[in-house]
Amino acid sequence: MAVSGNPVFANNKNFNPKPAFQGQLQNQGYQGADYATKDAGLNPQQLQDLYNAPSAGPVQTGRMTLDDVIIKTVGMLALVLAGAAVGWMFPVLTIPGMIVGLVLGLVNSFKREPSPALMMLYAAAEGVFLGGISGFLEGMFPGIVVQAVLGTLSVFAVTLLLFKSGKVRATPKMTKIFMIAIGGYLVFSLLNFGLMIFNVTDSPWGIRSMHIPGTSIPFGLVLGLLAIGLAAFSLVMDFTSIQGGVRNGVPAQYSWTAAFGLTVTLVWLYVEILRLLAIMRNN
Repeated sequence: MAVSGNPVFANNKNFNPKPAFQGQLQNQGYQGADYATKDAGLNPQQLQDLYNAPSAGPVQTGRMTLDDVIIKTVGMLALVLAGAAVGWMFPVLTIPGMIVGLVLGLVNSFKREPSPALMMLYAAAEGVFLGGISGFLEGMFPGIVVQAVLGTLSVFAVTLLLFKSGKVRATPKMTKIFMIAIGGYLVFSLLNFGLMIFNVTDSPWGIRSMHIPGTSIPFGLVLGLLAIGLAAFSLVMDFTSIQGGVRNGVPAQYSWTAAFGLTVTLVWLYVEILRLLAIMRNN
């Protein structure tokens, strides 16, 4: 299994191909079985009854399940929507929401143990930010928010179907290409942001608004499609990490980590689609 490019999963050993606790369980497996047989004090009939009993599932053994991840992801997205409603009505909270969301996103990404409270606060704060920018762009380009939401859901659904069918996989080679591409895109984004902050360019989206020389195609169109492709592949890597976590039997509490990771990627995907639509309609 390839290691995810999403820092939420990449920084958590439980979603690596071989979690730290898995080797310990394997090394102690036979020894634990011997102790259970010798020290439990069970008679042959009791041992037979235990053998005939149905096997304990992930829920009974306290392991993460896909259902847990889905439920918690839906809950976090509901908080994003609630925060977005607040940001839409009070756009003055957009920048504070962005700052709080960024800080909480970094804190949650690098925490060793998941903190549901901080993750839910992240979802709410990020929602406030998204609501603010969505309301602003909706005023300029009516209908753009509905288009961005439908686009996000469509990309998510198609990516999930391709992943489940086995047609798209996060292979080591594809992961390396992704990491190089995302690194380059991050450098460009920081550079473009700096040019906009220091008024080097008066274009509304910085270099993204400029046209490719000799054409009427804005740079933002090509870069936007690239970013959406990167976000879609990041979803594939997230699915791969979650699938591996379930297979490796990680503790149930890490379903919060999985839900948080998916939420981060979906927020990124929505922002990229929203920006791409704004650049296209402005152009």
